Amino acid sequence: MELPVVLMPGPMNAAVAAGLDGHCELIRLWEEPDPDGVLARRRDEIVAIAAGGTRIDGAYLDRLPAVRLVASFGVGYDRIDATAAAERGVVVTNTPGVLDDEVADTALGLLLMTVRELSRAERYLRDGKWAGGTPYPLTPATLHGRRMGILGLGRIGQAIADRVKPFGVSVAYHNRSPKAVEHEYYPSLLELATDVDILMIVIPGGDSTRHLVDAEVLKALGPDGIVINVARGTVVDEQALVDALRTNTILSAGLDVFEHEPKVHPDLLTLPNAVLLPHVGSATQPTRTAMANLVVDNLRSYLTKGTPLTPVPESRSLVG
Repeated sequence: MELPVVLMPGPMNAAVAAGLDGHCELIRLWEEPDPDGVLARRRDEIVAIAAGGTRIDGAYLDRLPAVRLVASFGVGYDRIDATAAAERGVVVTNTPGVLDDEVADTALGLLLMTVRELSRAERYLRDGKWAGGTPYPLTPATLHGRRMGILGLGRIGQAIADRVKPFGVSVAYHNRSPKAVEHEYYPSLLELATDVDILMIVIPGGDSTRHLVDAEVLKALGPDGIVINVARGTVVDEQALVDALRTNTILSAGLDVFEHEPKVHPDLLTLPNAVLLPHVGSATQPTRTAMANLVVDNLRSYLTKGTPLTPVPESRSLVG
């Protein structure tokens, strides 16, 4: 009996290939000497795609008419045009839930690093300045008593809200629509930014959220304001953020994601009031393995039952 054919366009966590072994024929496209030729020859056989960082749009899917599932690695799926996929009857899945706690932990750590200047203080020690007899300057900000505005109160946003409550931080939020939660809802991002002094960004990327946090929002946040982004770099107008940090329009920023990553705006690298991490929000071995396993589970469920486990909202009408 011939096995179904699954395409893996680029390298992924090793647990994906291991979990699919024996359940499908896996084409590792990046290892092929003639990738375009492989797609042309196997176009009518490939029924699913295991997607890492490859851009999958309508034109890509048009080359593979037999594909009915794109299993994406990660909770964000802005590299995949889920609307174009749905129009072609292709279901897109992601990996929600398994990385919520890890990203929320990273967000809280990044917030503490930013508010208390912990990375700057460590460099101060390493440079020998403390040993030279001069204490590190008192930081202008504290976390206790602040008000956090969460942009995107999904599972990760709620996990962050739960974590900051013991620190004496109150929470409000902005979504497209209110949720049945205890936190105050703001229908306008600008109004939220005006009333909080921490803006925590946890909203998906994509065209609909591009540069949602712009110069006007940053100005509304004010000179005591702190921006934390563990979502997608495209949500923030990065040049406007640089300008706001340089002119002290806001106090500081903690970023795990960037608009053109892995390239980082060169001015961010020089600003002392920016804490920068290389997109490590979910980057632990246990969490990445759990994400890989969910990719496998989606593919195996589809290949055996025709029903993937975690379709994204754009795909749910296709699975009932």
